[in-house]
Amino acid sequence: MNLLRPSLLAIACLLAQPVFADDLPSLGDASSSIVSPEQEHQLGRAWLSMLRGQVAQLSDPLLKDYVESSVYRLAESSQLQDRRLEFVLLKSPQLNAFAAPGGIVGVNGGLFLYAQTEAEYASVLAHELAHLSQRHFARGIEAQQRMQMPMMAAMLAGIIAAAAGAGDAGIAAIMSTQAAAIQEQRRFSRQNEQEADRIGLINLEKAGYDPRAMPSMFERLMRQYRYDAKPPEFLLTHPVSESRIADTRNRAEQYKAGGVEDSLRYQLLRARVQLTFEETPGIAAKRFRAMLDENPKLDAARYGLAIAQIKGGQLAEARSELQELLNKSPNDQTYNLAMIDLDLANNRLSDARQRAEKLLTLYPNSYPLEQARVDVLLKQNQPKDAEQALEKLVKARPNDPDIWYQVAEVRGLAGNIIGLHQARAEFFALVGDYDQALSQLDLAKRRASSNFPLASRIDARQKVLAEEKRAIDKMMR
Repeated sequence: MNLLRPSLLAIACLLAQPVFADDLPSLGDASSSIVSPEQEHQLGRAWLSMLRGQVAQLSDPLLKDYVESSVYRLAESSQLQDRRLEFVLLKSPQLNAFAAPGGIVGVNGGLFLYAQTEAEYASVLAHELAHLSQRHFARGIEAQQRMQMPMMAAMLAGIIAAAAGAGDAGIAAIMSTQAAAIQEQRRFSRQNEQEADRIGLINLEKAGYDPRAMPSMFERLMRQYRYDAKPPEFLLTHPVSESRIADTRNRAEQYKAGGVEDSLRYQLLRARVQLTFEETPGIAAKRFRAMLDENPKLDAARYGLAIAQIKGGQLAEARSELQELLNKSPNDQTYNLAMIDLDLANNRLSDARQRAEKLLTLYPNSYPLEQARVDVLLKQNQPKDAEQALEKLVKARPNDPDIWYQVAEVRGLAGNIIGLHQARAEFFALVGDYDQALSQLDLAKRRASSNFPLASRIDARQKVLAEEKRAIDKMMR
């Protein structure tokens, strides 16, 4: 799989091309005729599958559920027309978030480390959704088409001069052409960033958050990385300047105060992410204990301490901390899921199952709780029941490679070998390895040869995946 780097480069080039008009083109004009929303959707899914195949991701159901629900909340108040969103959570402590064409929303785990409140976190994603709603990708392609011929002609002249022996003169021509392109690219990028800031602030306020969180986060990041030679990726693609901060601050001050600044749920998830990137559970436990010594009512620190203790094998201490939290909020999903994890670690399987079943009556469509139930069933050595539970999950989340990976494992344990190969095929397709996906369907079809209806369904799916592979190969040429 070496397709990711050139495909990212191609997308970057398309997004980066300059425009010459002072005003950005209105949506639905030339950009829509050049790249349709459906084409963006297909391109985005192809790019996402390649990204998943090459970059480590966070598979924590609680975190995935939070990111998805929070982005959909922002999308409801946005101008985004096509809300077929797909998400990818990258296992990186670096600050970054991005939006790719076709509704792809990416979030680094590091965003939770840098965004100190829920409103700051939401401000970043509101900005990214604005890139999607304004179709900056399609508009970049339109700009490229207007710029492409003169730029290519100048580049070609430089290459010919160098080949003919002009040497430095030819190279200088190429470099000057590239410098001009970069300068125009930055101008277009600044226009996009300003527009995304402005629309992001509007949607942040509509979603009930405090818009002042956006300039506050910009200010803190600028102070922190003003003299840093290697700032986070987010600041490389979203440069923060004094003028940008002043502009967002002035716009934010026009809104009434009173929007949401933070929530306990966000701080619980933030503690959870901090543990993901901590060197050892012991270091994390010391940090959370110090926070509790300073403020015993800090529930997020108590939760972080309990999770660190579970990871460190201090199960009795973790139970004491979690019980204190559950006494205050007995039906809180996050606390109950932590207790289920603790019961699984302590081999109290019946307690874990009873807790999961009870919570599912209160939150029947909760992805994290359904996943916890599957984990309990597997611990109880009931793969067939776990397979049935996963069937419900896979219907709700058909494009989640984490679910398909576990479906394959559970089907294998349950003796469903044809189903195992089918699930592996779906997993490999979602991570961009179509050769493996087609090979798995070959194996499934061979085993299902005596079952004509099943073999026909497998064959039909194989044709669909083969067509997807051809389309991606064509796109990358």
